[in-house]
Amino acid sequence: MTFTLPQAVIFDWDNTLVGSWGAIDFAINKTFEHFGKPRWTPEQVRLNCRRSARDTFPEWFGIERWKEAYELFYEHFNAIRAEGATPTSGAVDLLRWLKKADIACFVVSNKRGPDLRKEVVTLRWGDFFVKLVGSGDAAQDKPARDPIDLALLAANLTPGPDIWFVGDTDVDVVCARNADCTPVFVGDQAEAAKLSVEMAFDDCLKLYQWLEAN
Repeated sequence: MTFTLPQAVIFDWDNTLVGSWGAIDFAINKTFEHFGKPRWTPEQVRLNCRRSARDTFPEWFGIERWKEAYELFYEHFNAIRAEGATPTSGAVDLLRWLKKADIACFVVSNKRGPDLRKEVVTLRWGDFFVKLVGSGDAAQDKPARDPIDLALLAANLTPGPDIWFVGDTDVDVVCARNADCTPVFVGDQAEAAKLSVEMAFDDCLKLYQWLEAN
């Protein structure tokens, strides 16, 4: 695989830079329990919780009650994450490498903007990023390109192939392609193959090691 270094790198947040599935499992099932809905297995949570809650909750809970469910979900999620998020394997090494290489980094997440920024502060990662864009910050959430445009605007950058979008789901890949950026997949390699992603790694550690070697 040959490549040139990107002009900038955009990261997804949950399960790309920080592990979140356990907290999401807990919060969604506590919310379902409150509304009398059956629990989801971890596999169902991973399959269905990829778009933002702002987009999915009206479908799951109805127009009249989705905002109640939305607030309840984040109440449970933030309670379990009160002591901070846990970085994924290699995340810190990767961010440090990119900073040393003077490559601008951003976050585009489907987590609520204020909650995203709080977690970044808790981890003391603010110096790694130019801009943090969460759900509700742009007109539309991922997979629409709006949050990418908003993030890059902070550095007067234009989306294009020399901008990498690193993420762990199909939503991240679609978002990257919607903005004409280059998707970089971290996670299940079989899923990456299904999505025809050329640059794919098991996790951030593998991506970091590959960058160091090249």
